[in-house]
Amino acid sequence: MSSVPVVYAGSFDPVTLGHLDIARRARDVFGQVIVLLMPNVNKRPLFTQQERLELLREALQGESGITVDRADGLLTDYLKKHRLSVLVRGVRGAADVDHEFLNAHYNKLFLPPVETVFFPCRAEYAFLSSSAVREAFSYGADVSALVPPCVVQALAHKAKS
Repeated sequence: MSSVPVVYAGSFDPVTLGHLDIARRARDVFGQVIVLLMPNVNKRPLFTQQERLELLREALQGESGITVDRADGLLTDYLKKHRLSVLVRGVRGAADVDHEFLNAHYNKLFLPPVETVFFPCRAEYAFLSSSAVREAFSYGADVSALVPPCVVQALAHKAKS
């Protein structure tokens, strides 16, 4: 195992078991992963950025080699500031590949040394997304098989608010 710090960025609204799986697998390959919470202006989040940060930290508490951070602005600005050059992305299928290749292209355009490493999701997470969790939750579905316990609790709290 090498010990190259890599960045796994996303909006994580909410963090799912699929996200956690990618973070752990990346850690197992690279030694160190920064799970980076980034805003996504194209999405209307259920959780605030602070809530998502706390949920990520709780879900990954005690995981050696994994840290959680947050940033605003361009991902490449964060990479430059912290002298990082490897991104990890999870892909579920062809639609993700097209989208992630486009992002990888722009990241490389803005920061030429950056490399993006793709991890295919495990079969059990092939159709899992934060948006699917949010939608299922909005209809009252039990999403406890899709997200960590801290998210189940946070969703229950949201339902009461």
